[in-house]
Amino acid sequence: MEASDLFRLGTIQTNLVWEEPGANRRHLRKLIAQAEEPDLLLLPEMFSTGFSMKPQGLAENPQGDTLVWMQEMAQEFQTALSGSLMVEEEGAFYNRLYFVHPDGNYQTYDKRHLFTLAGEEKVFTAGKEKLIVEYKGWRINPQICYDLRFPVWCRNTEDFDLQYFVANWPERRSEAWIALLKARAIENQCYLAGVNRIGEDGNGIYHSGNTAVHDPMGTQLSDTEPHVQTVEVVELYYSQLQRLREKFGFLNDRDRFEIKD
Repeated sequence: MEASDLFRLGTIQTNLVWEEPGANRRHLRKLIAQAEEPDLLLLPEMFSTGFSMKPQGLAENPQGDTLVWMQEMAQEFQTALSGSLMVEEEGAFYNRLYFVHPDGNYQTYDKRHLFTLAGEEKVFTAGKEKLIVEYKGWRINPQICYDLRFPVWCRNTEDFDLQYFVANWPERRSEAWIALLKARAIENQCYLAGVNRIGEDGNGIYHSGNTAVHDPMGTQLSDTEPHVQTVEVVELYYSQLQRLREKFGFLNDRDRFEIKD
């Protein structure tokens, strides 16, 4: 499929209601309706609950209520929709990202790097497979929060055009978030987005957001400000990406490697 030159990427930066999926879905629907015709709209990590380590009673089955809601939103607003939530499958819990297409079909990615500072690895099972989504002719690589710190896993070995991170990244480490988003864009020569929540969670941890979209040179394209609930849509151009890669063939010189578990 030939790539659409213009790709409209939307981000939603907002507070989340702690461990109340229904309230979050109702709140996010209002924000989704405000987005101006995005091709893809990004929600934060664990957008239905906040970053809770108590999946018992909160984790949904793989085709649960929140996935159904995502499918309904994608079809109603004719946009792809992506974010992560708690999922239980075959007795294990996953921090699972869904990429839901406008027709309701979906793909999934399970968080590879579990956040040991919060004990995420004691509760959830890590994913093993990287996901590349083909959508509107663009190759897209979704990631989740802590994955951002691991450049080998994030490395553009698949020639993707857009990489994004959905997150619950604390304000006290926001400088790392800001720097690493820019670094991933530059080293992978791709458009890159990071969408993060704001507000205080149920563990007393505050989040400033710092949601951002960068071009392949690291220049920030978005205007979302920290601490402020914001729905923003940024225009990305496939032709600009290709011209830049042709002029600066840095990806041609990348190292070849294999990731082993």
